[in-house]
Amino acid sequence: MKILIFEDERLASERLIEILNDIRPGIEVLSSIKSVEAGIMWLQSHDAPDLIISDIQLLDGTSFEIFSEVKVECPVIFTTAYDQYAIKAFEVNSVDYLLKPIQEEKLKAAVEKAEAKAADGGSGIDITQIKDLLQENRQDFKSRFLTKVGQKIRAIPVEKIAYFFTRDKLTYIVTFENQKYPLDHTLEEIDGMLNPRQFFRINRKFIVHFDSVKDIHPYFKGRLKLGLEPMIDEEIVISSEKTPSFKKWLDQ
Repeated sequence: MKILIFEDERLASERLIEILNDIRPGIEVLSSIKSVEAGIMWLQSHDAPDLIISDIQLLDGTSFEIFSEVKVECPVIFTTAYDQYAIKAFEVNSVDYLLKPIQEEKLKAAVEKAEAKAADGGSGIDITQIKDLLQENRQDFKSRFLTKVGQKIRAIPVEKIAYFFTRDKLTYIVTFENQKYPLDHTLEEIDGMLNPRQFFRINRKFIVHFDSVKDIHPYFKGRLKLGLEPMIDEEIVISSEKTPSFKKWLDQ
């Protein structure tokens, strides 16, 4: 069995490969890929694997973006550390979903299920249905974020937030009034807390609100360059792979 892994944490990837070798000696791990962009490129340039094991959160977005860009016919097992991704969405599609840390017996059962599904010819996933069901089952989007200002704690309502960004391993909120506040959350965590109709993760460093996008300019090699309001002293570029999903988000 040839397996492709999407996982942005090195230790998690190594542990997953170790378990796979224990439960299925002779398994071939084709590659362990850390980003959406690299995942799309791999699938477009290689023969399909027998199975994909995919973390939901990757370095530059969610693995759903990969499956939205490239048609995948093989079974997929999703993994994540965040249980807010509603399990029902995966059950409806007969797609397995495992919470981290991965348990050997559960991964073994998921691999066996994937093998049986592939043998029956029902291997493809309907990513649109999964995303729709996730949306339906998630009623817990954040309404405010707590931040510390000096010795005080302040709650910032989501509707006042223009964008989130990270710099020097720190995460910040920027409001529409151009006020900046530090956050303890990572962008990966924040991305799972926001309503995707309002916010979009444009790259590894920014999550933007719909109303913060001021200008959009074509950039070389099919990329886009954004101007945000409030302005920020940083070049903001969307990859060519992410451009179609960004345009679709804008046109909702």
